[in-house]
Amino acid sequence: MPPTKQENYLKELQTFCWENGFNPEPMRNERLAFFAQLVVDKNKNVNLISRKDVNGIIENHIFISAYITQFLPEKIFKFIDIGTGGGFPGIPLAIMRPDLRGVLVDSTGKKIDAVKEFIDKLKLSNVVAENARVESPEFIEHHKESFDLVVSRATKPLIILFRYALPLVKNKAYIIAMKGGDLDEEYKKAELKYKSFIKKSTVFELAYKPSNIRNKKGKKLIVIEIHK
Repeated sequence: MPPTKQENYLKELQTFCWENGFNPEPMRNERLAFFAQLVVDKNKNVNLISRKDVNGIIENHIFISAYITQFLPEKIFKFIDIGTGGGFPGIPLAIMRPDLRGVLVDSTGKKIDAVKEFIDKLKLSNVVAENARVESPEFIEHHKESFDLVVSRATKPLIILFRYALPLVKNKAYIIAMKGGDLDEEYKKAELKYKSFIKKSTVFELAYKPSNIRNKKGKKLIVIEIHK
């Protein structure tokens, strides 16, 4: 009997992990492969990832979202995923780090309905999904100064991410954004306005074997430590 799509996802994910010396517990990889299957099935009706990207879901969405857990700061407890879309990177983060609690937020109701379904089917007890705008007074009032980590697959510019993050984070916190291309100009604009809050910033090149060895795809992770 030929392997199922989920089994193929698991095999592809394991290959990426092994080749990069990244060894999640087998149960976590299985849940990540199941998540990939859920996203692809739901994507037929709700636009969660681009149609042309479906075949690359493991590399471009699942693996890379799990891989960034290698770069998380120590002593973090609660995160918010701003603009989670189909649950990236928040759901892989919750699978990889069951010790963390998280809130996954998106302003598109259909996407959050899908994410809630994924959370339920994956039996994740450490995250919740909310249909909201993070800049709304109601959301800020409910979550102000709650988080020590803000993550985003950063469709938003860093300067906007800072504005969203500051009311929601504790006195010491981190912003982690997955970005493509040249970050210099974008960072300079954010730094110009928010320099007094920035304690430290580091950009990691997200190179990985076998398909992005010299980071030709320009995948980057910026980690910014902020003190209020």
